[in-house]
Amino acid sequence: MSPEPQSQRNFILGNVLLALAAVAIFFFGPLWEHFGIGALMGWMVLAALGVYLVTRDRDTPGGP
Repeated sequence: MSPEPQSQRNFILGNVLLALAAVAIFFFGPLWEHFGIGALMGWMVLAALGVYLVTRDRDTPGGP
């Protein structure tokens, strides 16, 4: 059974958002200086949306 195109698109978009969140961690010092608490909030939103999209379509019928 092949994954649906929308499911595949959500998975890829989720991974892109998680990659952006990972890159943001490397530049968190300058981001904090420019945006303050907004940098932390932005990072949390990126990470949460990424995890949500990656795990969104993981329901497998006939599971345990």
